[in-house]
Amino acid sequence: MGSESPTNPNSINEGNRNVYPFSPPESDKRTAEQKAIDDWLPITSSRNAKWWYSTFHNVTAMVGAGVLSLPSAMANLGWGPGVVILILSWLITLYTLWQMVEMHEMVPGKRFDRYHELGQHAFGEKLGLWIVVPQQLICEVGVDIVYMVTGGKSLQKVHDLVCKDCNKIKTSYFIMIFASVHFVLAHLPNFNSISGISLAAAVMSLSYSTIAWAASAHKGVQQGVEYGYKATTQAGTVFNFFNALGDVAFAYAGHNVVLEIQATIPSSPEKPSKGPMWRGVVVAYMVVALCYFPVALVGYWMFGNKVEDNILISLEKPTWLIVAANLFVVIHVIGSYQLYAMPVFDMIETVMVKKLNFKPTRMLRFIVRNVYVAFTMFVGITFPFFGALLGFFGGFAFAPTTYFLPCIIWLAIYKPKKYSLSWFTNWICIILGLLLMILSPIGGLRNIILNAKTYGFYQ
Repeated sequence: MGSESPTNPNSINEGNRNVYPFSPPESDKRTAEQKAIDDWLPITSSRNAKWWYSTFHNVTAMVGAGVLSLPSAMANLGWGPGVVILILSWLITLYTLWQMVEMHEMVPGKRFDRYHELGQHAFGEKLGLWIVVPQQLICEVGVDIVYMVTGGKSLQKVHDLVCKDCNKIKTSYFIMIFASVHFVLAHLPNFNSISGISLAAAVMSLSYSTIAWAASAHKGVQQGVEYGYKATTQAGTVFNFFNALGDVAFAYAGHNVVLEIQATIPSSPEKPSKGPMWRGVVVAYMVVALCYFPVALVGYWMFGNKVEDNILISLEKPTWLIVAANLFVVIHVIGSYQLYAMPVFDMIETVMVKKLNFKPTRMLRFIVRNVYVAFTMFVGITFPFFGALLGFFGGFAFAPTTYFLPCIIWLAIYKPKKYSLSWFTNWICIILGLLLMILSPIGGLRNIILNAKTYGFYQ
């Protein structure tokens, strides 16, 4: 099941029993070697985070490149459905995030430090792994690939704006430049070690979101602006609507790392970690609202259905401000990439050490993390279709882990009374999440196919 932690904060790292992918059950007697492994793994190695760490980790995880595509999503959804879906998504994901924070320590003396451990507690050892780990991996690796593309394209935009007479450089090279930072940062050992980067990223996300909507408002409503749907055919309108659902789902993707973030907060019977964690989450969600709603609504209001996939592309002037915003995006996605990569590093390193019996050395970590960064870079270079990638990954992977998997786990464990408020709320979230999961990848995949016709690979 989950990982156990004794409640004495001084010995908080003891008892981090772990049944990570395919590792055998451990006896109650822990060996010094097992403890050394848990102290080495990224998620369980440090538990001294403050509550505000969870604020900026959550802001960094959630407010990402997705916010820049929200005006475009609004153009595909229309005013009425767009506003309703934005608000509903905010409320549903806040509710499911609260559920996960509550479930982190629902078994006395245990902490579910990783999403899959919660799944194993709800569905059983093997089934829990197979339900959660593939989805979580798709989410986290998917986000990192999309952020490779976003970082590279933002760097390219800065270059093109600052040096208008320079020769054009391929996006592929900018993605490589962006990736070079991660070949260094990937070797920071755990969540607490990236808290400074995460704080910078959270500040940047608020900054570029503010620039995006304030510069749009300053530009004013464009001449001949139209608020009808972009597509000329009915089929195109429907597919774009589905794709936009995925864009919105992608914008609320922080649940995949929430338990891992909470695992870094100290806990005792008198002061469980859910108190400081929830305080951090509430502040984070206020920041999310300040970022998302103005960008989505003001951006669509000013540009209508002519708005680009990335709102910053629609804002050509003032040049210095758009350069600054794109640099802020780069800094933010550097932090976000690391935040989503950390649980993946934890998974790979756990399998290598516990299943394949490698020694927990620096060389192992060096190789594993460099290979991962190289992989995400290669896939990002191959498929540089920013908007469509968001739509596809958004619906296919984020809808389950963000919108309805926490609700299913809640129903399986707490078994609320049939037709009670809790029962209805969870089932509504599950139904809406399932619809999102089914419909949105259809639009996203269609956009990928269309983009593949017009754009070359390795641009």
